[in-house]
Amino acid sequence: MGTLLPNQRNYHYLIEAERTGIDKPILAALYQAHASPTLTNGETGLGISPANRIPLEEVDTFPAQVEYCANVIRSLTESLIAKGWEGIDFWNASHGCYTDKFLQSVAGGYAPATSETTIARLEACEFDALQQAYLADLETDRKTQKLPQNLAYLEQALISIIEQIPKCYTGLPHQRDALLEMVRIWQKLDTRETAIAFLVPTEQLVVVSEDESQLDVPLQQFVRQIAGNYLGYPYQREALIRMTQLWRQLSSREAAISSLEINTSPEENLSIIDPALMAFVQCLSSSYQGQGSQRNALTEAFRLWYQLGSRATVLEKLGIDPEQLKTKTADRTELLNLATQLDRELLKFVRRIPVEYQELEQQRQALIRLVQLWRSLPTNNQTISTLLEDQKHLDTPPQPGAIIVPRRPECWTASNIQLFAPIIPNGNFTWAEATQGGTQMPLNQATVDAIIRIAKLAQRARDRLGRPFLITSWYHQPPELNQAVSGAPNSRHTIGDAINFVCEDLTSNQIYWSLDPWWPGGLGRYQKFPYLSYIDARGYRVRWLK
Repeated sequence: MGTLLPNQRNYHYLIEAERTGIDKPILAALYQAHASPTLTNGETGLGISPANRIPLEEVDTFPAQVEYCANVIRSLTESLIAKGWEGIDFWNASHGCYTDKFLQSVAGGYAPATSETTIARLEACEFDALQQAYLADLETDRKTQKLPQNLAYLEQALISIIEQIPKCYTGLPHQRDALLEMVRIWQKLDTRETAIAFLVPTEQLVVVSEDESQLDVPLQQFVRQIAGNYLGYPYQREALIRMTQLWRQLSSREAAISSLEINTSPEENLSIIDPALMAFVQCLSSSYQGQGSQRNALTEAFRLWYQLGSRATVLEKLGIDPEQLKTKTADRTELLNLATQLDRELLKFVRRIPVEYQELEQQRQALIRLVQLWRSLPTNNQTISTLLEDQKHLDTPPQPGAIIVPRRPECWTASNIQLFAPIIPNGNFTWAEATQGGTQMPLNQATVDAIIRIAKLAQRARDRLGRPFLITSWYHQPPELNQAVSGAPNSRHTIGDAINFVCEDLTSNQIYWSLDPWWPGGLGRYQKFPYLSYIDARGYRVRWLK
């Protein structure tokens, strides 16, 4: 039924449910219950037909059917509220779903009033079919997202988190976006721009477009009114769930709901300032001037990073004898040389930080202390405040510096591979290409040798063809992974000396004819994939066309 895959339909359901503040499974259920109308591309719709000024061609695609259907559910909800429906009439809070009463109203269809010029008509359908499809999609989402079975906690959790927002709001962009999205859904608006226009007078829109921090006051004023105006209507609940999702930067609505079961605080984790810390660190090398206060800041950060007991221990770890700095008779030139050596080692440490940072608390505190000393700030809290301010202005952070890699070893082994190094000296193929970005590392020396073997031959082939290879497959760890990617049971990819690749502007036939006269191993082509080529280094000639 239809031309789209289920996950593609689900994508449209999610987009429109987020826009209109409705429960996504109702859209999936209407698709199943109606299976009509038949659309021009062979897909079927959600029971939406033209009405008022909406012509047939405007609802003749699947995305349009979903969009107009979501609009209808929102309009139907508004009309029922106007008739006196309360939150409990729409929503079963414990089960986290629409009530049968509301599903019956949806099944009865919706004919828009003549004044609703942007709302289409929803045809009636069988209630039992709609209910069954709705509950089935709801259960699928719950199993996939591992939602709690009892959602009775959610109402109070949402009120709790929204009441705490004003004291935790710091004006970070993602926080502002979360509140704007809440306003949009709560006010039944469709775009971010209309939400902003709702919050500020028309004459201030230009100012806000240049500085969105001007929204902070009206946003907080709106937030303070939420708890007193919350009536449990579905769109209100969805507005608060969406706010929680964006505030906590979670992947889905369901993740936001689950997070509220154990934590209703909107306080940010200190990890929120990590981008600001990294941006600060990346600028240190260019701003370091060898001043005593700067050197002291870096030394203290080094001590805290590695949890060392004293400054003397830091110096020893950096390769400097602390006694040399204590000697009163030390030659000034020698002291300057020691300071230069210390600076060099400290700056090496600074350049390693973005690569070695694992978001451990000791590392984060070391960097916060570094910022505090560097900026001569009196307290830890003030330092965090300045970093939060930095975070607001990271639209164009400094470019990351290249990682520092050790010297190329004389011989590659399974334990010394450098992902971005050429496999053979001055070659074009890297270990990153051979190991799928480091996800498929060689398990032993035999695999390393096999990868090197094919890299040497592949380099000759690349040089002959005069074009780079786009590697699609090289080494696969045996045996489970290779089966998972539909590899042959005895695939040489598990040995490490086989490559699948494409070359820009060349067909696999062209590559085959060019390499066939001299290639000493396996050389293959695929009938279904006319640009994909295969080579291996098995040591004897094999040719195939699959």
